[in-house]
Parts: sequence; C-alpha cells; structure tokens
Amino acid sequence: MAITKAAKVEAEIGKLDAKIAELQGKRKELVQKKTDAENSEIVDVVRGLSIPLDELATLLQAVKGGGHLPSGGAAPAPTSGQDGQKSNILDYKEDNAQ
Repeated sequence: MAITKAAKVEAEIGKLDAKIAELQGKRKELVQKKTDAENSEIVDVVRGLSIPLDELATLLQAVKGGGHLPSGGAAPAPTSGQDGQKSNILDYKEDNAQ
C-alpha cells in the first residue's frame, strides 16, 4: 500500500515540530547564558567600585531617585566619557574592563 500525500505531509510536520522544540530549548539555554553573563558583568563593575555594601545601597537608591542622597548631599557628579557623553560612577568604564 502506498503512502498517501497527507501521510507524507503529516510526517514532515512531525519532523518540523521536533526541530522547533529542539531550537526552542537551545534558545532558552542561550537566553539563560546571556543573563548569567550580564549579571557577572554587573557584579564585576560593582565590586570594582570598592564601596561598602551599606553605602552601595544608598548610592543606588540615589541614582534611581534622581541623583540626590537622602542626607541632602548630591550623588556623584557625572563625568565625561571618552565619547563625550555624560556618565556617572555606575557606568562601566573601558579602562576597568581588563
């Protein structure tokens, strides 16, 4: 008995479904790797600041809240980066990347 056209198409659909599931799994793994790499970079930058943990929390809240520290003092002034754009102390600096 010959295989019908519908059966052939159904078999192809099954193969594609399997391939899609495989690629979705691979995508999920890559997204997780990307997130882990970003988190690692953030940790490295924060560690490079050499700020005590309690002061770091205050600094982050100040930056988040518009740049003013709760004590009335100002957050660290922005500095000019190599590209001429303003950046603050939390911005990643190329010279600290190595």
